[in-house]
Amino acid sequence: MHMPPLASYRLQLHHGFTFDDALANLDYFSGLGISHLYASPITTAQAGSLHGYDMADPTQVSAELGGEEGLRRLVAALRRRHMGLIADIVPNHMGVGGPGNPWWQDVLAHGEASEYATYFDIDWQTTVPGLRGKIMLPALGQEYGGALAAGELKLAVDAAAGQFFISYFDQRFPLNLFGHGAVLRAARSPEAEALLPLVEEAQAPGHGTQRTAALGQLHAQTAALLATAAGQRMHAAINHAFDVGEAAGRTMLHALLEHQHYRLSQWTAANDEVNWRRFFDVSTLAGLRIEQPQVFDSVHALPFRLFAEGLIDGIRIDHIDGLADPGAYCRQLRERLTALLPARPPEAALERPWIVVEKILGTDEVLRDDWQTDGTTGYDFMNEVSAVLHRDKGQLVLHDAWQNWAGEALADYASVALAARRKVLTEHFSSELDTSCHAFLALARRDLDARSITFHAIRRALIELVVHFPVYRVYDGQNAADRRHFATAFDAANDALRRVDRPVLAAIRDWLGFGAATQPEPHAAEDAALLLARRRFLQLTSPVAAKSVEDTAFYRYGVLISRNEVGADPGVFALSVEAFHHLVQQRQHHYPHAMLATATHDHKRGEDVRMRLAVLSEIPQRWIELVERWHRLNHEICIRAGAQAPGRDYEAMLYQTLVGAWPLTLNPADAVGLADFRSRIVARQLKAQREAKLRTDWLVPDLVYEAACQHFIENLLQPGGPFVQELAQFVGKIGAAGASNSLTQTVLKLTVPGMPDFYQGTEFWDGSLVDPDNRRAVDFPERLDALEHMILGSDDAPVLALLDSWRDGRIKQAIIQRLLQLRGTIPALFLDGGYQPLELHGECAGHAIAFLRQRDLDTLLVVVPRWPLALGDGPHLEVAAPRWRNTSLLLPHALPDATWQNVLTGKTLQVEEDKCALADLASPLPWGIWHLDHRNATN
Repeated sequence: MHMPPLASYRLQLHHGFTFDDALANLDYFSGLGISHLYASPITTAQAGSLHGYDMADPTQVSAELGGEEGLRRLVAALRRRHMGLIADIVPNHMGVGGPGNPWWQDVLAHGEASEYATYFDIDWQTTVPGLRGKIMLPALGQEYGGALAAGELKLAVDAAAGQFFISYFDQRFPLNLFGHGAVLRAARSPEAEALLPLVEEAQAPGHGTQRTAALGQLHAQTAALLATAAGQRMHAAINHAFDVGEAAGRTMLHALLEHQHYRLSQWTAANDEVNWRRFFDVSTLAGLRIEQPQVFDSVHALPFRLFAEGLIDGIRIDHIDGLADPGAYCRQLRERLTALLPARPPEAALERPWIVVEKILGTDEVLRDDWQTDGTTGYDFMNEVSAVLHRDKGQLVLHDAWQNWAGEALADYASVALAARRKVLTEHFSSELDTSCHAFLALARRDLDARSITFHAIRRALIELVVHFPVYRVYDGQNAADRRHFATAFDAANDALRRVDRPVLAAIRDWLGFGAATQPEPHAAEDAALLLARRRFLQLTSPVAAKSVEDTAFYRYGVLISRNEVGADPGVFALSVEAFHHLVQQRQHHYPHAMLATATHDHKRGEDVRMRLAVLSEIPQRWIELVERWHRLNHEICIRAGAQAPGRDYEAMLYQTLVGAWPLTLNPADAVGLADFRSRIVARQLKAQREAKLRTDWLVPDLVYEAACQHFIENLLQPGGPFVQELAQFVGKIGAAGASNSLTQTVLKLTVPGMPDFYQGTEFWDGSLVDPDNRRAVDFPERLDALEHMILGSDDAPVLALLDSWRDGRIKQAIIQRLLQLRGTIPALFLDGGYQPLELHGECAGHAIAFLRQRDLDTLLVVVPRWPLALGDGPHLEVAAPRWRNTSLLLPHALPDATWQNVLTGKTLQVEEDKCALADLASPLPWGIWHLDHRNATN
């Protein structure tokens, strides 16, 4: 366990798949060759959470997952198999959509006086009328008055705890001390009156400990009273006074609510007036002030203890760009974890903590070395490996067709993304934008040379600056890369603004520290107002980018949707082999142990869906003709669905989704199987349409249009129908090429520098779509059975034996298992070995990627196919030797005269010169992974 992770397996834990469920499948994970399980967040989340990112109590291991006892059982079993556990932590936000968060409930009860008031990023001095000193709670499904009149808001009591609260369906909002007193007074009983001095004592200014003691006494005595007959009479009187079935009761309840530290609002008002930082635009997730020492310590007390006790071995940091100062956070985390290394038990000893960050890198952006992490969670690799397997010649042809189908407004990705950024910023982050504007306005008002700058001028300038940002965010004005990215946004914003607003933009630039000065400003660290303005801005650009690009533009632009993936830029259609090698070498130099992902719980479509769609870049004209044919074929369905549904853009993207996700083993006449597929497509397309925010959206759905689109899909996917027959036939023609791409992607992930991660279930073909589809239950017994048959089978070359049955996905699992076993046998080669690109020559040189990994006495030669449609033989994965024609690669001079062994087939090859034919290296199995053990070399 001294080494960094060699290979991880991501598990989505929840009440339906707990620690014990993971434990029950450890033999499978171990047999596959996994070194570390990589779990979704394990702290207590909101009740029933299916992902864990809505953390409610960071101090406790989730009871729904099995609690700390279940965690210890799992880790003990992992240790017996020499495996470890990577934890996913969430320092940016907490779940506040239910009653399970004690910190948030305390803030609602006590407002700014709460000891947790500074834990959350709340603007207590908001300029919104009636909200200063309060928290906006956009929790209502309808207007406040309607909810009150309908009796949805009620006064309730937790008799055992002695606490009154407001009930709204499954939510509960605590009352402050004034409210507790008002309720007791409404009872008009001597027993209730006797409790009022305790209310006054708890309200009196004093030390937090005194207040806590007084509160405890008040609640205890209230609970004791409620357990008596007199208390029951008091409770009945209170219920009568606040009876929402009566006008007087609703008036009383409204008066009570008006005196709380929160203001209840309809959920649709959040984007305009919410006065606390959210995770993206999700109003059930509240941003944390993790840069505050007490918040950092409170949130990390549990993971630090688990790390010290050897229960976790690595950390994945969620949404790093949401933090005020990601670099300082990462350095602090590493320092604290490093200090805990001596405390770990011997069987869990580590040389250094392994830390990766969820960071979306823009084009030409690199992860900062001074953060002291081990790299990213792998979205950058996911983009690179996908791009290198797309053929660039298909871009212009597909783009012209898309422009014809979708129109000029959706033709250019940069324009689509810009429009999406503007819409998302001004409509979904309007409140956060205004908060940032007010912070800059405060700087202007104190500056004699800037006092005439107005709020609206700042707002206009900020809008242009944010929407033109080329990356998710920058961090400080002293970094050259940050200055370059900021300058790009500044110049574009400057061009977009009226001349009268350009000085305002320049002032904002200077306030942010990106002006002409390149030295740190004196006293800036002590300037609270300046720091607040910078923090508001820096924490705004990232969520705007994520929501506008990943969750809007990706659903509008459809040249080839395999490039519309988290971490990718759809405007960058393909990547050359040389560029791919360069990026791999950069990662090897800076982050050799970074995570390499090809699928995640957040991906837009499964790793094998993307790889099948990549084949379309090889046959763009053929695809265009097919889309046109299908449009004519399905024209009558369009008419029946409605004149506006589904639209040519939607239809074109739908056909791509169907081709990419169609199960290889699905018979088009299978009514049951097709019904399951149809329901998945309907759900995916509904989400896609609402995320696109063009004809419908989440705020006010166009139910007529949505129903028409659902009608179109349901009629399209009828068992045995002409379209379904043609769809299955086309997938049958390109399916092998898509599978070839998938296996190339898999081999590259397992052999280039970095740590491969396998999202749950993707060791078979991954035809998943966007969540929740990509979080469906995994059939682990089926996978274990396939693994055992492969391991225990008599065939010495199981990969070759599975070629004929490639459609069931077992060949992918077999390749993964073989290469993971190799990683476990010679870990140093993969952890620290060199990476040397190899030159390819001949007619098919563009159809392969080749490189060497070398360390000490081990060398690995990897050759994988690219653009396989021209290499393959219809429905087969094999590449016959003649297909490679005269293509060869050049080995370093020191390597010839040696016997290499194929890792996947067991075949040996004697190499006697530096030029080696791909017909020998990559045929019939086109994935040539050759190991040279110099201990047994002939030279």
